[in-house]
Amino acid sequence: MSEALAEGLRDGARALALDLPEEMQRQLLAYMALIQKWTRVYNLTAVRDPQEMLTHHLLDSLAAVTPLLRHTAGQPIRLLDVGSGGGLPGVVLAICRPEVQVTCVDTVGKKAAFIQQVAATLRLPNLRGLHARVETVQDKFDVVCSRAFASLADFTSWSASALAEGGVWMAMKGKMPTDEIAQLPPETELFHVEPLAVPGLDAERCMLWLRPRRQSL
Repeated sequence: MSEALAEGLRDGARALALDLPEEMQRQLLAYMALIQKWTRVYNLTAVRDPQEMLTHHLLDSLAAVTPLLRHTAGQPIRLLDVGSGGGLPGVVLAICRPEVQVTCVDTVGKKAAFIQQVAATLRLPNLRGLHARVETVQDKFDVVCSRAFASLADFTSWSASALAEGGVWMAMKGKMPTDEIAQLPPETELFHVEPLAVPGLDAERCMLWLRPRRQSL
């Protein structure tokens, strides 16, 4: 991995106010190299240029680290990344937040196998890949997240059974999805929206936090 990419990662992390130890930076770059290697065979991503991959994948996912930490206050939690594909943002979150147990679920077997390979290669005991439909997942998670996976209504309804008591959904989106918000079912409430500024990416990004609506007595 080139020094230019390493410098780009350092600069991006600094812009996001993230203090990433050298070992985490090494793991993130090694993860990106694995995506590049596997994409030649398994087409994990349409983004092939390394610099573009750094911005659109790594830094975009790193923008979720601080909001997640703010929500968890550094406590150990279980997180499910739905429709994870090549592991974005799940793998990035697993690298940067070792106290978070991350499961990346995808309906494509080779993508789940890739996550397992990443976990083994980078020695991430808090990461696992799961080949399944999210509706069939039996475990319960404190945070269920997605990155441009589906509409908010579909994302929350499909993954509702995987949400632990008191759990929340964390959805990463591009522009504010006003239409999707309007189509949320009554039993789901949006309780927080925050803009995300991704270094080097001239595009709107936001994160939406949702939860099951509390039933009135």
